[in-house]
Amino acid sequence: MADLKITMPDGKEKEISEATTPLQIASAISPSLAKKSVVAKVDDHYIGMNEVIRFSGKFKLVTKDEDEALDVLRHSTAHLLAQALRHLHPQIHLGVGPSIANGFYYDTDDLAEADKQVAADEFPAIIAEMKQLVKQNIPINNRPVSRQEALKIFAADPYKTALINDLPENEEITIAEQGDYTDLDRGGLVPSTGWIKHFALTSVAGAYWRGKSDNQMMQRIYGLSEWDASRLEEQKKALEERKERDHRTIGKQMELFFTSQEIGAGLPVWLPNGAAIRRTIEDYLVEKERQNGYMNVYTPVVSNLDLYKRSGHWDHYRDDMFPAMTADDGEQLELRPMNCPSHIAIFEHEPRSYRDLPYRIAEFGQMHRWEKSGALTGLSRVREMTLNDGHTVVSPEQVEPEFKDILRLIREVYADFGFTDNDYRFRLSYRDPNNTQKYFDDDAMWKHAQDALKRAMDDMGLDYFEAEGEAAFYGPKLDIQFKTALGNEETMSTIQLDFLLPERFDMKYTGEDNQDHRPVLIHRGVVGTMERFVAFLIEKYKGQFPTWLAPVQAVVIPVNNGAHGDYAKSIYSKLMKDGRRIKLDNRDEKLGYLIRDAQVNLKTPYILVVGDQEVKDHTVTVRFRGSDYTKEMSVDAFVEMINDDVANYSKGSDKVKEMLNK
Repeated sequence: MADLKITMPDGKEKEISEATTPLQIASAISPSLAKKSVVAKVDDHYIGMNEVIRFSGKFKLVTKDEDEALDVLRHSTAHLLAQALRHLHPQIHLGVGPSIANGFYYDTDDLAEADKQVAADEFPAIIAEMKQLVKQNIPINNRPVSRQEALKIFAADPYKTALINDLPENEEITIAEQGDYTDLDRGGLVPSTGWIKHFALTSVAGAYWRGKSDNQMMQRIYGLSEWDASRLEEQKKALEERKERDHRTIGKQMELFFTSQEIGAGLPVWLPNGAAIRRTIEDYLVEKERQNGYMNVYTPVVSNLDLYKRSGHWDHYRDDMFPAMTADDGEQLELRPMNCPSHIAIFEHEPRSYRDLPYRIAEFGQMHRWEKSGALTGLSRVREMTLNDGHTVVSPEQVEPEFKDILRLIREVYADFGFTDNDYRFRLSYRDPNNTQKYFDDDAMWKHAQDALKRAMDDMGLDYFEAEGEAAFYGPKLDIQFKTALGNEETMSTIQLDFLLPERFDMKYTGEDNQDHRPVLIHRGVVGTMERFVAFLIEKYKGQFPTWLAPVQAVVIPVNNGAHGDYAKSIYSKLMKDGRRIKLDNRDEKLGYLIRDAQVNLKTPYILVVGDQEVKDHTVTVRFRGSDYTKEMSVDAFVEMINDDVANYSKGSDKVKEMLNK
């Protein structure tokens, strides 16, 4: 092998011999650098610190203080887990074990004994075995092998064999050797098991091989791994917090929704409590839209397939759409993936003039997406969803003022739901300038549209970041990105300019000059889909919704149903007629049990207890959520207080806050 040339980070070229390792290079620079270097890279290829550098390119040492090094550690911990599992279960089959955000996982399967998958109660034994391997400080090395050698090494493991067979013929195959354990690996591991100090196993879950529901169901073991113990404890606490906020767990506890294979995967059923939250949000948004000039409409959930061919959805999103259905007359029908073609049809229903613009319509439109079964999650990833959708048809000169008005509306809604500017950020999503063929072909349109969005954001004095390649095929957009309670970032709202659909549908309006003109279409979703938004709110509030959103705003509990039941019913009836969501809990249970059920399961903001004294004085004793404070007050005083609480949306009642702060 001839001598190689590597380019150091400072741009200097360095000739190295055929036996040089990254550790030797790091040691020559500084002993301290060698101690903290986790792995090296030549161009985009990982090279282990003790491995021989096999090719020329740009050289970089990855040290512990870099984010990339943490991915390497987590990936290495996944391999450590796999080695421990092989020791404890010699016949176990292994799938893949990558690093992921906040941790790692490994997919496992015992095909010989499918009923003996790894369970969480075995974690202590697995962790003990992993710690023994760490103590042994086993060197980890990668090396290239031929396809034939790889197939021989993994002959007893069907998942590894499948991965090898799917690799292109000319692709180099490398393996990682870790004592008595060997795995397929492209590189990017710590020098030895002794580097892996602080880790934990957290959960197991089912996962289809390669995410396809017709493949074998495997057991996915999740874990955490960090460089220091304190950070690991922080991650454990964060994980517990995520579990406490998981909308699926809370949704079951509060009886908000459920999913069932009998009904269909990804098709959530809204129970009365969940429906109450959703209906409250929908009523609020319809009224908010009305105040901002929108006309609410209803359009069919299924349409002629030609409509989506004309719009371009069939060409660009066919893989994400349900299969078309054929009627008895041969007409092909499609469950709608988007509402915009239907809204365009409403605009075109009769001739329009410049006096009709901006023309604003909105709908809670039910849509369907063919999501992969492995990606379906509670309410946040579903196959049927209802979008808080809206479209505005404007003249070109109305684009910027209408964009600003929509953004102001969205921010007003956010404020009513209790969000501050710190909860979200703005992303201007542009087309990818290096891959323009996947977008509508009109360079002038793209420049004009992207400049318009940027100019509007600058005029409003709002901070934003720009993201190339995130636009839809028909135009740029503003995405509003929220950090969820579980630590992920998701798009909540979108405002999108569209110059393509007006062309495809030959949309037009009569201008002041009495001539036909082409309008611009603006798509907007204020809170996205009801499913994802409610999931977001469940996790944000941990189920403790502000009073205006709470599925049950107050529970009335008689101390003794025989002596106090009629009075409790009268309070219940009064509050129900006043428009509040009330539950009368007159079950034959102990008072303490009923109070705890209302506090823990329903998470209701107010609990009204009535006994002898309350019947005598025509009062209620109010228990406030999240406080030990109780107060006896007249029914009218309580009605005034709860109505004030609801009227102030997520801000809540100042009267209640003052009372609890005394």
